[in-house]
Amino acid sequence: MTELDTGVAAGIGDLGAPAPGGPEIGAARRRKEDARLVTGRTRWTDNIQLPGMLHVAFLRSPLAHARILRADASAALRRPGVVAAFTGRDLAGELGGLPCAWPVTEDIVMPDHPPMAADEVRYAGEAVACVIATDRYKAHDALEHIDIDYDPLPAVVDLTAALAEGSPTVHDAGNRAYVWKFSAGDTEAAFRDAPVVIERTYLQQRLIPAAMEPRAVVAQTDGETFTLYSSTQIPHILRVMLAQVTGIPEHRLRVIAPDVGGGFGSKLQVTAEEALALLLTRRLGRPVKWTESRTEGNLSVHHGRGQLQRVAIAAEPDGRLRGLRVDLLADLGAYLMLITPGVPVLGGFMYPGIYKMDAYDFTCTGVFTTKMPTDAYRGAGRPEATFAIERLMDELAAELGLDPVEVRRRNWIAHEEFPHTTIAGMTYDSGHYEAATEKALTLFGYDDLRAEQARRRDRGDPVQLGIGVSTFTEMCGLAPSRVLGSLSFGAGGWEHAAVRMLPTGKVEVVTGTSPHGQGHVTAWSQIVADALGVPFEDVSVLHGDTAVAPKGMDTYGSRSLAIGGVALLQACDKVKEKARHVAAHMLEASADDIEFSKGVFRVRGTGSGTTIQEVALAVFAAHDLPDGAEPSLDSDATYDPVNFSFPHGTHLCAVEVDTETGATEIRSYVAVDDVGKVINPLIVEGQVHGGLAQGIAQALFEEAVYDAEGNLLTATLADYLVPSAADLPGFVTARTETPATSNPLGVKGVGEAGTIASTPAVVNAVVDALRPYGVHDVPMPCTPERVWRALRGGTDAADATIVPEGGS
Repeated sequence: MTELDTGVAAGIGDLGAPAPGGPEIGAARRRKEDARLVTGRTRWTDNIQLPGMLHVAFLRSPLAHARILRADASAALRRPGVVAAFTGRDLAGELGGLPCAWPVTEDIVMPDHPPMAADEVRYAGEAVACVIATDRYKAHDALEHIDIDYDPLPAVVDLTAALAEGSPTVHDAGNRAYVWKFSAGDTEAAFRDAPVVIERTYLQQRLIPAAMEPRAVVAQTDGETFTLYSSTQIPHILRVMLAQVTGIPEHRLRVIAPDVGGGFGSKLQVTAEEALALLLTRRLGRPVKWTESRTEGNLSVHHGRGQLQRVAIAAEPDGRLRGLRVDLLADLGAYLMLITPGVPVLGGFMYPGIYKMDAYDFTCTGVFTTKMPTDAYRGAGRPEATFAIERLMDELAAELGLDPVEVRRRNWIAHEEFPHTTIAGMTYDSGHYEAATEKALTLFGYDDLRAEQARRRDRGDPVQLGIGVSTFTEMCGLAPSRVLGSLSFGAGGWEHAAVRMLPTGKVEVVTGTSPHGQGHVTAWSQIVADALGVPFEDVSVLHGDTAVAPKGMDTYGSRSLAIGGVALLQACDKVKEKARHVAAHMLEASADDIEFSKGVFRVRGTGSGTTIQEVALAVFAAHDLPDGAEPSLDSDATYDPVNFSFPHGTHLCAVEVDTETGATEIRSYVAVDDVGKVINPLIVEGQVHGGLAQGIAQALFEEAVYDAEGNLLTATLADYLVPSAADLPGFVTARTETPATSNPLGVKGVGEAGTIASTPAVVNAVVDALRPYGVHDVPMPCTPERVWRALRGGTDAADATIVPEGGS
């Protein structure tokens, strides 16, 4: 499932309407958005048609690294329907470089990132020229008539080799972008004379986002003001950044995110195409549109993950952790995009996971390569950290002959120890790892599966059973502004919301969060319905347009509910406080004697009362208001969180691995998540399902593959394997609930949990099936070929005899 599947896939009619008088929060309401979205009554960016609109096509470099000797677009101008054609040199100087908002160290190397290459290309797929024509097909056809002469330069593909002395360089300053360190406790002492030390190297392969809707941009101008429609997660951030890149004054730039079909971090970006669309509409005075193809997207959407993790854990003989050491190489690609440097650094705070230990040392080296830049992808640093620690915990259990669940029990933070500050400096406010794990084990039938596994091993079954465990937490609700400031992030973590009481008693909500499939309209309606005592159906939600919702920090990092939802609740409180004084005047009582419940203001101890809708009408008329009262109940609020939020859970996976072919099939999967207070369980379920699909995809299917020359070999969906529903199992999902104490809603975030937890659960299961054969790792994705090779020690001997360790 994807983010857009939430609610509709259940097919359960009107399920979820609360009982009369019951609360909306907690009700499994079907999403308000879905009927329109699934019947095509949408406004995707590519659907937008404007008078006189032109279409843009980009010519992209076929080489990973080369100097541009000559660029000539004149022949393209003679093609039918072509209005204009430009090379990077034609446009050089009209735009600033694309921004990086997270310079994680003072000495970070931040090379200029031109929206279109003029002199040198640094990854295959970088734009070098463009054609603007009367339709997209004529524009694409004319690309063939642009003449570019390249002088090839050496590609830089391998992370380790990139740092070696004498390696070819991506930029003049070298291939090392930064080194970021964090240390707590005495790591050297923790490892010195440790009875158990386990060292492993894991590769987090690059992933290519595949949102339901490809990226698309439409730009127009009236000569003075500019409007940009973009399939983006961040209309507010985009407006600020594009004003700086293009020189268009911010107050003359409007950014609209219409219906957005999925993002997963891939649309948390300020892209070359957005900046160039504004430049082209300014040059030509006509609207322009660009919509990417899937192949173009694989080449030019920022990639996710891309890390080499060298990790070590020290422990006592009973499994108690002493220390953790992480040496990380982060593949940044050719440039630093919006938050490229910060993604691996963010993950650095989560390698200790849910575990207690005495010392922790983390070093991240950011490395330039001649590949598409990496940036945020669902989870953004936390999936990589969770994978490493959860793989290590399984390795520790195997080394000590302990059950993987037991070794986790001996190390996790007990529920009575919350709030707990981890060795990485994170203060976890609440959690109950024991409860989530026990529930998952019961639903999974853990003991029965272990018994079946033992029987299969004893009889040498060619199809072995593997059981994978992942107990995790993550940091959501990104984030307190002061914390972000301490990490050199270029913005704050606050969020804004406004509530408008209309004269007829209906409610308009304006939110700074920008949904792309998460169900904000429905969840926000439920929050407001309970807070103001108005019907769910009487709430509308406005978003995604900087002229309508002028303030916001947008949607990413599972922050919308934990921050945007709290801002909304605070705005509702302000509305009620204004209305209370008017109600007191209407009821001829003191405001101190007025109580509010389920939409009605009452005089304490009497039956006298008035509804909030009646108060709204009276305020609109303004015939008899208290002295000094303004004729408006409308209110807004800006909320800056005091801490991150920390959802957690336990995921269990059983796989069957055919040792003769390497084929792996997930037999059962159980996910028990704790996301704090649940606003809408149907939305939570959909988010978990979508997250599981993406996490399992990394474990078994997806990988961006480059050759030695820096060519992307997985540029089409025929080569890059995105799993379908047929490739995935049915999921058993459940929840425990320990409300967050850091926000008044008690919510924690759910958008990334399934992705973070599932990858190590699946890989642990695959490795568990193969342990009797001496296998302790299978590189991701665990394809049949890689499993088969791991069983044969990496040889190509098809006739190798496989005997479990200790077998005959």
